[in-house]
Amino acid sequence: MLRNARHNKILEIISEKEVETQDELCEELAACNFSVTQATVSRDIKELHLFKVKGNKKRFRYASVNESESGISDKMQLLFSTCVEKITPVGNLIVIKTLNGNGSNAGVVIDRLAYSEIVGTISGDDNVLIVCETPADAHTVCGKLETILKD
Repeated sequence: MLRNARHNKILEIISEKEVETQDELCEELAACNFSVTQATVSRDIKELHLFKVKGNKKRFRYASVNESESGISDKMQLLFSTCVEKITPVGNLIVIKTLNGNGSNAGVVIDRLAYSEIVGTISGDDNVLIVCETPADAHTVCGKLETILKD
């Protein structure tokens, strides 16, 4: 029960304030009478699938996205279309070039899409490598991803 309450409080905090670091989140939780360590907050961030976006007052801030029936929300579509610069198919692989520091954000969106043609993904700082079984699968996935960029 404590974990669920903490998760709800984290979502509330990041919706009301710009929180840039795990330490800041620990401090905010402590102010709300939640005694947590940085390691606990790190786990919570992973479990809640939080990601960082550009802040208004701070350089970055944590954000949360609620999944829609299609697997990603409008916020995730916007995140993907904002951070992706180029999608290049290479045989059964797809290389996605992103803005610096946004490879993992794009990777999260791709993983949430759960396309059956994708065998796996690897995210770097400014890129994502997608592995498909066949070149035809890669072509199909490229088309789907390009559609997200246009929406």
